[in-house]
Amino acid sequence: MTTRAASYRRTVLVVRFSSLGDVAMAIPVVYAACAANPDTRFVFLTKAPVAQLFVNSPQNLVIYGADMKVEYAGATGLIRLFRKLNKQYRFDAFIDLHDVLRTRIIGMICRLRGISTSRIDKGRMEKKRLTREKNKKRIQLKTSIERYADAFAHAGISVDGNFTGIFGTDKAPQSTFADITAPKAAGETWIAIAPFAAHANKIYPLHLMERVVAELSNRHGVKIFLFGGGAKERETLGAWSQSHPNVTSMAEKRHGFPKELALLSHVDVMVSMDSSNMHLASLVGVPVVSIWGATHPFCGFAGWNNRSDLRVQRDDMPCRPCSAFGNKPCRLGDTPCLNGIAPETIIEKIDKALSNG
Repeated sequence: MTTRAASYRRTVLVVRFSSLGDVAMAIPVVYAACAANPDTRFVFLTKAPVAQLFVNSPQNLVIYGADMKVEYAGATGLIRLFRKLNKQYRFDAFIDLHDVLRTRIIGMICRLRGISTSRIDKGRMEKKRLTREKNKKRIQLKTSIERYADAFAHAGISVDGNFTGIFGTDKAPQSTFADITAPKAAGETWIAIAPFAAHANKIYPLHLMERVVAELSNRHGVKIFLFGGGAKERETLGAWSQSHPNVTSMAEKRHGFPKELALLSHVDVMVSMDSSNMHLASLVGVPVVSIWGATHPFCGFAGWNNRSDLRVQRDDMPCRPCSAFGNKPCRLGDTPCLNGIAPETIIEKIDKALSNG
């Protein structure tokens, strides 16, 4: 049996299984908690595919990426996983950043073993009032990052550590992504564009986004990196990279989060939907021009430290937001919240980000 390391006063299990963006939003809080509590060991449990997100992790943070589809599938697999981890680390506290059936089962096991528990308040009713069709309460809700911090606070754990990004105030070494592109030349401008999202009602029309790419790619000294994944996304981004100069599709192969985050740290601005790429850029301190359609920053899912003046959205549409996650059909049928945004508006925000540094 593995005993608790003598250098740590306590060990805390923190769990958030999905999605990629939600896990990314947890990083500023988790890293800050680690910095503020050096005598505490934190074990962050998540799904295996997103474990690589935790680049430059603090010394007192253990990342465990579990195979929840096969090795630890179902309730029995989850119980077996908890027993394995608890045997190794002997938890003193459990912080649930997900609040789903899986994490509630873990919480129940912890309480039966006398392990203190704390759980995120997702504000589900608040979000229903914000997204309902009638009598909509259009107010800014707590952000997910604030809700994560509250869960730590309820566990008696300070999160006052100063998180400045996964690379701190620096950028990653350019040698990290040397196989993707040449080092950034003096005076060169790098722009990242991530035109996709999990749901169609969060995606700016692709024919309009290509106009943005075309305009920017013809500028002197500009290099564009297109981010996405999946067969259809690769096809679209590959076509754009072939049709326009100085454009590289990052979707041609899987580079892995460490390389992509390293490259992003040298980008001057990211253009993203309400998607995980918005959060990845935030983690490396890159200004984000975020485009919002069916969803709204009021729901609390904006990226860490994102500038509100760089958001692109139609505030003249009282139906927004029609859902918290963008997964419901448009009530008007043609998603005017996105189709009504001119490419020039997005370019203006990009130029604003570039001029402000």
